[in-house]
Amino acid sequence: MANVATESSIREVTWDDNVDAILRGDLTVAAAYVTPMGGTVVTSVAPCGLASRAAGTVGFSTSLGIGKKLEHIVRDPHVALAYHTREHGSATSASYVLVQGTASVDLTPSMKRLEQFIPQAEQFLGPVKRGRLWDRLLREYYYERVFVDIAVERVLVWDNLAAWGEPFVVGAPRSRLPVLGQAPPGNGTAPRVDCDRFARQLARLPHRLVGYRGADGFPIVVPVDLGGHDDAGLQLVSSAALPYGGRRAGLLAHAFRPQLLGLSTRTATGWLEVDGDRVCYAPHISKGFTAVANKTLLLSANGLLAKYGLRRARRYGAGEALRAAQSRRALG
Repeated sequence: MANVATESSIREVTWDDNVDAILRGDLTVAAAYVTPMGGTVVTSVAPCGLASRAAGTVGFSTSLGIGKKLEHIVRDPHVALAYHTREHGSATSASYVLVQGTASVDLTPSMKRLEQFIPQAEQFLGPVKRGRLWDRLLREYYYERVFVDIAVERVLVWDNLAAWGEPFVVGAPRSRLPVLGQAPPGNGTAPRVDCDRFARQLARLPHRLVGYRGADGFPIVVPVDLGGHDDAGLQLVSSAALPYGGRRAGLLAHAFRPQLLGLSTRTATGWLEVDGDRVCYAPHISKGFTAVANKTLLLSANGLLAKYGLRRARRYGAGEALRAAQSRRALG
């Protein structure tokens, strides 16, 4: 693999053809960002091939209506994208790729950028609906979007989708500092949702990942399997090395069909405890949804949700709040 890195203010990161095919070809990836309490949220996004090896960037597009996610990213730009499955994508490699970098949010993308993104998205999500009715219904969904652009700091590449063993590192060397445990929440670490129900929900979703904040502030996301559950939480099994001790962590489980039809996802935040071979996850907050598998119904629902989310965001001044947060960060 090619690896070009400098110690200047701009780090150049160049990855090889195998990794580039994954970054450009995966249908959906796990995006992780850091919370104010030092935890991590892991959610699924469709990057639609947004990756530039020449510029050393990756990214994804989302709705302004999802203000809380954007607020966290603007506040702390340390993010990660986990390219964890080749299902329904164009890449064929068996590598697990974790990209860590610094995010910036384009809150007002140009019409040119939005128009250029549509044919790229069509390659992954299917043809755009056109016509007077569809143009009106889907205007917010297609054109009232923001872009999260990530300047890549580090790419970690495992030669297997289980993330077993030591990864090959492109870009900044991995931090040598230990990932220390965190102080437990004031109201305890025990599960706050029904673990029986939560385990049944996750059992139906084949792709499962857990994420936590690394020693250098960047999220680390690795795949996990279910190994049972008890009153303490879910027992997880992972081929990847997890740090000893307890910490706030996010969990994502999802399933999807081609073009993301029938997408079903479950996200959680909670407490991850690692003691030797025992890995226990106590969920504190859990939410999820299942989308319809019919493309026409799905687009109709997405259009209506985008309209509602944007109106709500404008009512509560989400755009202004995000721009103010960007200004504060720029001022240090």
